[in-house]
Amino acid sequence: MAQQQPNTDEVLIQSNKSLPLSITSEIDQITSGGDELRCVLWVQVVLGQAIGGARVVTLNRPRQLNGINDRVVYLLAQFLEKWEKDDEAKLVIFKGTGRAFSAGGDLKMFYEGKSDDSCLEVVYRMYWLCYHIHTYKKSTVMPPLALVALVNGLVMGGGAAMVAPLKFAVVTEKTVFATPEASVGLHTDCSFSYIHSRLPGYLGEYLALTGARLNAMEMVSLGLATHFVSSEKLEDLEKRILNLETGDESEVRAAIEEFSTDVQPDEQSILNKLPIINKCFSAETVEDIIKAFESEATNDENQWIAPVLKGMRRSSPTAMKITLRSIREGRKQKLSECLKKEFRLTMNILRSVVTGDVYEGIRALSIDKDNAPKWSPATLEEVKNEDLDRVFQPFSSEQELHVPSDDSNRWSGKYETTVYAKASQ
Repeated sequence: MAQQQPNTDEVLIQSNKSLPLSITSEIDQITSGGDELRCVLWVQVVLGQAIGGARVVTLNRPRQLNGINDRVVYLLAQFLEKWEKDDEAKLVIFKGTGRAFSAGGDLKMFYEGKSDDSCLEVVYRMYWLCYHIHTYKKSTVMPPLALVALVNGLVMGGGAAMVAPLKFAVVTEKTVFATPEASVGLHTDCSFSYIHSRLPGYLGEYLALTGARLNAMEMVSLGLATHFVSSEKLEDLEKRILNLETGDESEVRAAIEEFSTDVQPDEQSILNKLPIINKCFSAETVEDIIKAFESEATNDENQWIAPVLKGMRRSSPTAMKITLRSIREGRKQKLSECLKKEFRLTMNILRSVVTGDVYEGIRALSIDKDNAPKWSPATLEEVKNEDLDRVFQPFSSEQELHVPSDDSNRWSGKYETTVYAKASQ
């Protein structure tokens, strides 16, 4: 069958009243020429297309490695809500332009908003969106809809949170995965206290505390992706999926397997070092983890440990302790509980409740680029348990992240209905 021509899906472009204030201001400033130009701006950051029964969402900020900002989150949610309610939609393809699927949150956006709560809206929307991606079309009362990610490059943090929950995640030899948030003073966020805590053994703690990278083969072995396809075949695979007349999972899987290759991690893979990782990263505290890791590093066969330790010592002490506690709690928490907790952690970190490390980390990495952050406190021993308790302290019920309690009201709890939105009006 010939591939059908795509139609760009325009969501809520007709009226500025439907847009968040921050987005409306930017559009009005840039596009005084009318709605047609305004539409062009929208599709610059996220493309939404309807091709027969397929829906394709493309992250389109290649110069920023498809970093997630307020406009990206808002549009993603709009597209996904519309398509979940569309009986003609059979499957959704997620992809990114350029050399990254998505490097995660736009760090400069957070840095520029450090003096106030200007990033609160995008943080709330992102966690709310994470819940809906994890639970998308999984109700028995809805017709099935297959979700497919085509990941041909860097995928980190919030970008990885859009990939890991999907039924089908296709990776290539160019794919690199990481959750390096602790290195910039953040924590492992966007549902990864839930995802990492369910990886084999204590690998999740290892990935979160070290920011270690995984290749495509390792992602498939761990279930963070489902299929490996050579990058040169990815375009043909996409065409094959777009020509399907159904979102039936067995047929989508069969189509992908026409192009996929069975892969295994190589001998140097971190997955072959799980006994050491489990031994060290099962310790109760970050200090004990590092001490155990240092002990293992004295073995001549473990020369791979030294550079990993070097990276850990350069990370924010406070962020590392928050990260470990969050993942440990995540082992006993449901998805919704993990997301609510992570929302609190992110907001308290951005508000510098106990430290301004996140802004120092972003400065060193993305602003001055000296890669020499000065953490406060500077050592793990100086991080007080009572300060950690403050960061984890629940908000009042009206200030918490609101996720739906049942499928009958799935798209409730939007930012516009929260006390935060009302306070900003």
